[in-house]
Amino acid sequence: MLRGAALSLVITACVVLCARASAEQPTEERRSEYERNQPKSVVALQQFRTTREIPIRDAQMNRGVASITNLNPHVNGWYLLSIGWDSAGDVDFYHLENRFPDRQRIALDPDFATGLTLVARGDAARCELWGDRASGPLARARAGRDAFEPLCGERFYLRNPTIGHKTNLELATDLLRRHVPGGERITAFVREEFFQDKFLSTAESETPAAPGEAAKPGPPGSPARPLLNPRLEGQLLTTRDLGISIENDAAPALRPGRWYRAHEQPGVFISVTQPRFAAPEVVERQAGLVHPLDDVEASALAYLIAFDLAEFRVDFALGTEHPKVDWSDRVRAEVRSPALPGPDGFATLAPLARTGMVSPAGAQGIAATFVGGFKRYHGAFRHGDFALRNSGTHYGFVEWGTILSKLQAGLSTAVIWSDGRVELKTWTERDDSELWRVRHARQNGVPLIEYDAETGDSHPGSLVRDWSRGNWSGSAEKRFRTVRAGLCSVEHEGREFLIYGYFSAATTAAMVRVFAAYRCRYAMLLDINALEHTYLAVYRTQQGQFRVQHLINGMEVLDKRGGNQTVPRFIGYADNRDFFYLRRTEKR
Repeated sequence: MLRGAALSLVITACVVLCARASAEQPTEERRSEYERNQPKSVVALQQFRTTREIPIRDAQMNRGVASITNLNPHVNGWYLLSIGWDSAGDVDFYHLENRFPDRQRIALDPDFATGLTLVARGDAARCELWGDRASGPLARARAGRDAFEPLCGERFYLRNPTIGHKTNLELATDLLRRHVPGGERITAFVREEFFQDKFLSTAESETPAAPGEAAKPGPPGSPARPLLNPRLEGQLLTTRDLGISIENDAAPALRPGRWYRAHEQPGVFISVTQPRFAAPEVVERQAGLVHPLDDVEASALAYLIAFDLAEFRVDFALGTEHPKVDWSDRVRAEVRSPALPGPDGFATLAPLARTGMVSPAGAQGIAATFVGGFKRYHGAFRHGDFALRNSGTHYGFVEWGTILSKLQAGLSTAVIWSDGRVELKTWTERDDSELWRVRHARQNGVPLIEYDAETGDSHPGSLVRDWSRGNWSGSAEKRFRTVRAGLCSVEHEGREFLIYGYFSAATTAAMVRVFAAYRCRYAMLLDINALEHTYLAVYRTQQGQFRVQHLINGMEVLDKRGGNQTVPRFIGYADNRDFFYLRRTEKR
């Protein structure tokens, strides 16, 4: 028979585990709070949250109150702990990240007044935290210098706010936008006059491939062979920009459109092409739907890297600063509420902590990282229908099931569901009923390639030609050609692939041309204009050393150096930009 503390632990386990089943649907009050346009905190936006409060004490018998909020019990990744001592009169907040969201819950137990209880598979363990208020585990973690301070045997982390790295380019543009009248016009002028084609990459030479070589299929397990012009695909492309080693040392002379295995990177494939290699039927299908390509754009190299999603788990994280949650300056005055500090009712994510880097647990098995989407400044609409509804339709994002900016219907969305499935899609109002099971999401404008589930057809997005209403970010002539990155999804022989495309000098027309040739079901824009905004790196351990390779030579300047060691962006130090990261799945 169970008695005392043991019985309390079992009851706690039942209460916590049973809460998961009832947490999927919010109460009417929570739903109304989520929808209401009024100033609120980011916590109030979490309509699926559950909270428990108990009286607490420290070792000196000082009394107070603690509450623990699971911000989304179905995802079970982030918690907010608040502690208020009777003698202090104020409340301290602690943002906790669960290391084992699939099998562990964090709880308060009324019979354990000096810490938290960890419940895993029906077993419960107590974790002393604040019995010693001045120098106990929680106080030491808060005073720590790391963005992620481990607690309770590293079963969860305290997330500490930190300052993320900025490049000189970002420092200069942020300074202009914030403090110089007309600063955005100045940055646009600099982009057009000095950065157009700055990263343009073309083939250094082209020589005929051996007869029959062009028609060979890619390696086993790779995505489908793209649709290429048979009159051109017999050539070879020679490039010095590719920074990822290819199996059998095929680089730098590559067949356009051919998939190659990345060296010692199972499930990773590389391909290089130019928009001009797309098959005639691809070009014909896009006639009138996308702008024609000039000679520079048609010949600018595009580099694609495909990840077999059976091999990887995908996650997403905000940068320490971007994207922000206040108003975009692009929003028109008639849809901006002066009573609200931001479109969702807040201008800061406090008391949540933005870390701008992968947690120590997330870094285990890390395989790749790449930058996310636009900053908040450009992440809203100035023109068209989207500009006139939903407060300018700011791009939304979700991290660990926590809605940090509402997902907006009609926008391209990279979604990672709670079961780990990755989907690129146009968000709909109907999808809002599934918000409770979104683990991560990032929106970035409207589709490059749209997918119709009913017909199984993929086609260019309806606003690809419309520079203003599509919010593609460009010049006054709506034709700004620059370095761009995008994502697309491909299915082949029962395998799902996530493909990242780097376009050295492109408008949206070239991106659509290439993604369609590669048989993409859906495609969306990521970020543009500079290597730091289109950064992608892959990682492997070789002879006990952590090795970093970048999709494009030159991206390595974003990593820091410590002696002879590379300190990779997003892993070894905090960055101000949001990013996706891929980890290898555990083989069972």
